[in-house]
Amino acid sequence: MRLRMQGFSEIGGSQDLAQLLSTMHAIELACTSIQMHMNPAEAEATLLSLSQSQQPYQACKYILENSLVANARFQAAAAIRDAAIREWSVLTSDDKRNLISFCLCYVMQHANSPEGYVQAKVSSVAAQLLKRGWLDFAVNQAVSGIHGVDVQFYGINFLESLVSEFSPSTSSAMGLPREFHELCRKSLEKDHLKTFYCWVRDAALSVTNRIIESDSEVPEVKVCSGAIRLMLQILNWDFSTNSRRAAVSAFSVGVREDSDSSKRSECNLVQPGPAWREVLVTSNHIGWLLSLYAALRQKFSCEGYWLDCPLAVSARKLIVQFCSLTGTIFPSDNVQMHEHHLLQLLSGIIQWIDPPDVVSKAIENGKSESEMLDGCRGLLSIATITNPSVFDQLLKSVRPFGTLTLLSTLMSEVVKNLTTNNSEEETWSWEARDILLDTWTALLVPLNKDGGITLLPPEGRIAAAKLFALIVECELTVAAASAFNDDVDSSYLQASISAMDERLGSYALIARAAIDVTIPLLTTLFSERFARLTKGRGINDQTETLEEIYSLLLITGHVISDEGEGETPLIPNAIQTHFSDIVEAEQHPVIILSSSIVGFAEQSLNPEIRASVFSPRLMEAVIWFLGRWSCTYIMPPEENTDTNSKKVLMTFFGLHNQGKLVLDIIIRISLTALVTYPGEKDLQALTCYQLLHSLVQRKHICAHLVQLDSWRDLASAFANDKTLLLLNTVHQRSLAQTLVRSASGLSNLELSNQYVRNLMGHMTTYFVELSTKNDFKSVAQQPDIIHSVSCLLERLRGAANASEPRTQKAIYELGFSVMNPILVLLDVYKHESAVVYLLLKFVVDWVDGQISYLEAQETAAVVNFCTNLIHLYSSHNIGKISISLSSSLLSEAKTDKYKDLRALLQLLSNLCSKDLVDFSSDSADSPGTNISQVVYYGLHIVTPLITLDLLKYPKLCYDYFSLLSHMLEVYPETVAKLNKEAFSHVIGTIEFGLHHQDTEVIDMCLRSLRAIASYHYADTNGGRLGLGSNAAEGILGQFLRSLLQLLLFEDYSPDLISSAADALLPLLLCEQTLYQRLGHELIERQPNPTFKSRLANALHSLTSANQLSSTLDRKNFHIFRKNLNSFLIEVRGFLQTK
Repeated sequence: MRLRMQGFSEIGGSQDLAQLLSTMHAIELACTSIQMHMNPAEAEATLLSLSQSQQPYQACKYILENSLVANARFQAAAAIRDAAIREWSVLTSDDKRNLISFCLCYVMQHANSPEGYVQAKVSSVAAQLLKRGWLDFAVNQAVSGIHGVDVQFYGINFLESLVSEFSPSTSSAMGLPREFHELCRKSLEKDHLKTFYCWVRDAALSVTNRIIESDSEVPEVKVCSGAIRLMLQILNWDFSTNSRRAAVSAFSVGVREDSDSSKRSECNLVQPGPAWREVLVTSNHIGWLLSLYAALRQKFSCEGYWLDCPLAVSARKLIVQFCSLTGTIFPSDNVQMHEHHLLQLLSGIIQWIDPPDVVSKAIENGKSESEMLDGCRGLLSIATITNPSVFDQLLKSVRPFGTLTLLSTLMSEVVKNLTTNNSEEETWSWEARDILLDTWTALLVPLNKDGGITLLPPEGRIAAAKLFALIVECELTVAAASAFNDDVDSSYLQASISAMDERLGSYALIARAAIDVTIPLLTTLFSERFARLTKGRGINDQTETLEEIYSLLLITGHVISDEGEGETPLIPNAIQTHFSDIVEAEQHPVIILSSSIVGFAEQSLNPEIRASVFSPRLMEAVIWFLGRWSCTYIMPPEENTDTNSKKVLMTFFGLHNQGKLVLDIIIRISLTALVTYPGEKDLQALTCYQLLHSLVQRKHICAHLVQLDSWRDLASAFANDKTLLLLNTVHQRSLAQTLVRSASGLSNLELSNQYVRNLMGHMTTYFVELSTKNDFKSVAQQPDIIHSVSCLLERLRGAANASEPRTQKAIYELGFSVMNPILVLLDVYKHESAVVYLLLKFVVDWVDGQISYLEAQETAAVVNFCTNLIHLYSSHNIGKISISLSSSLLSEAKTDKYKDLRALLQLLSNLCSKDLVDFSSDSADSPGTNISQVVYYGLHIVTPLITLDLLKYPKLCYDYFSLLSHMLEVYPETVAKLNKEAFSHVIGTIEFGLHHQDTEVIDMCLRSLRAIASYHYADTNGGRLGLGSNAAEGILGQFLRSLLQLLLFEDYSPDLISSAADALLPLLLCEQTLYQRLGHELIERQPNPTFKSRLANALHSLTSANQLSSTLDRKNFHIFRKNLNSFLIEVRGFLQTK
């Protein structure tokens, strides 16, 4: 049904009234039909016609004032909004004012209506129209309460909608320039936000006595709740004075960042600036808020439900938010003002959490935990904006103990509750523990960043020591209890070591804060368990003790060492700066503890003890500890030992003391773990990846490893012992990489290469013999043969990954010897996707490690081999994946093809690197292989297989565009020779990549565009063809349009501006006529004369400012980057709409 609507004209008679009635009935019927699921399409069309009609305001007002169907009134409000935003430019000032006044009056007049969602919608419409008109309407009378409680509530509700509408992250789309939204935000913050806060503060004050004096809930409660909720919303505003505020970018939507995204608990800082000091700090506003909550808390102390009612929740949230108040609102020359502010808040919050044992018991007896959790959040907020000394001192003026003692006592109670009620379901104590751990982290992490010199106050160190002792006690209790847990799904038993890292890392921070107490504690606990184990072996059941040792190993590993991923970890600062009075190594607490654990681990080498004590689970903890600990303490590199503690530690476990002995023990334990625990994949992974792999990352340790008999035993077992062939194939790759990398520790090149030949020679011989057997094709599909081939390929790949200059020669020989077998296997296993993938990955990794070092003859052999490999793969696979089948890529078979294609792309990229990095001794004039021809051939084969659906795989997408950008930058003339179909496919993928969500992919596409356009411009200026017939298709013009669209109207990272400028400049030079036309069209589309003028001037400056010329040299690119940046800052604000 198409509706005829009335505009602003008054109702002229019965005919007009009849039309309005008809419209209202049609809308009511449509709303009812949708609710009843009757003719939904027709009903939706009717509703759409209302909002799309020209000036439907009179009909909408009539529906709002007369309809008995709430949904119809809701739709009428929505239609007012849509039509007004659409027609704003043609409405008179009175029309606009009347619409906003109508909405505001409607909300106030119908404040007691039961359909609150309709009032909320009308209020939201008023807020959006008010923002659209940027008008100033007086709503303070409604908020002040002189028209009654209901009107007061909806006045506050309107302000809430208004503040939300002016905040960039929650504003509604209006089709207006983003610059408009930012100006609105600044205007509201500067001229109105504080006024709104005062209005709602006064509104809350006006009803406080009525709420406190009443014995039951009164209507004023919702006014107070709404007022406090709006105060909280205003404090969450992203103030311009916020030092952490991300500046609104001209290139992307501004989003407020969390203060610390790595934390488990959210804590946003509030920094409104000095203009708010009187309103928030010096007016006793916080005193009123605390008094209100305390009075109501006292009054309803027997009513369990009250703590979770809206007023209580909102008040607590506001109190906690005030704990985050910081910045210039507090004068820099009056530190006492800030401390008084925090003390006032802490004095109120402490009632929620102290005494902790009483609070915990009350929660267990049914009291809501919400107040206690908010108290914890308050402590976190205070810790975030103070240092440990200030934090601890706050409470001492009102209590006989400091805040750190309270924090320790509170967390102790939470940990005890967790231990007592050990449940897999997350309870209140789980959440409290996480918040309190974040509080400790907020206090202690800055200390570590400053070098660990600033310490906790003495009382704080005592509190931290007591807390850590309790934590360890509870962890051991849980560990012991799990020993006889028959529940196979127990979270404690199933949790991997890595899953507990975050929690144990937080515990370690607490331990390091009192390191002089906690290290001896851990030593005592471990020694007791070790002694108990030794005494009771073969007599008593040791399961509980073993679980406790497991737990102690993990805790101790976190306390005395840091993880080593990405860099070599140093001895923790807390350990370096303590124990300075100890000069004898045998008396150093860390050495005593470490030696005790290493001695325990060494017991696993005894077969009898290993069988009775060292379960696979316990061995995992042993290996994990040794891997983490050895990175820090075993033979550390020579460096400045500026503290006595550090010197003692480095000397004891160094080269000339116990370092070699402990290293030998670690290797023997590793070999034992690999050989005697078959099938334990987690244990094998820890041994191969964390322990052994980390040892060979340090060259000075490799020099000692290769001299050890234990290391030779490990290498011999790898080369000759069939037991290690039972390892997971991925672990075999890691082990091969580790063993080959250790060759860097040998004294000269020949020894290093011979070591690799001895290690891998048997495998390559077997590989060659297997592929040349007459009956190989007939037995190749047998499971044991496939497994053997897979293991060998993974080992070869591991060796290839370990390639470095010292061992390059031997690894080249290794790969060269299996070239033909690889081709044979690819032909035989063409239907075994897993084997094909392993073959391709070995070749990829081998070529990657070798290509830069090869001489001309060796390069020719490798390139010829790769060409044959690609051709053979193509002959078997090119018909098995095509554009017509790409929609079913989720199947396992198609995923296998994706992995193959990615490997081939990597292979082509590795071949390309020869032209960029070449360490061979060939002279520049010597004839060499034309790499570009090989890659050109590969592109012809691989490119048609790369569909847009395949590019949705992130890794394949990255590798494809990485190769493409490299090819276009280094060999543009080769790519230009692609046939029309292949070239069009490449261009289509670049267009796809320009709008990708990954910034790196977009950057590579922009680099590709620069290369294409620069090549065409330079070549045609030299009288040559450039892209030739491919350019005639208008491809460069198409990209000019796309890039301008992206830069002017879409969101992207500011980091891309330079790359975009480098692509845009040659495109402009190639398509100058089109650029002029596009610029003229853009100017003409601007309805605002001011915007037209600004855009015209900006477009002119883009191509003329700073003496920009028509050359493509480095200086000109630099100038254009500056021009484009200035251009975008000037025009994007009014060209982009929201």
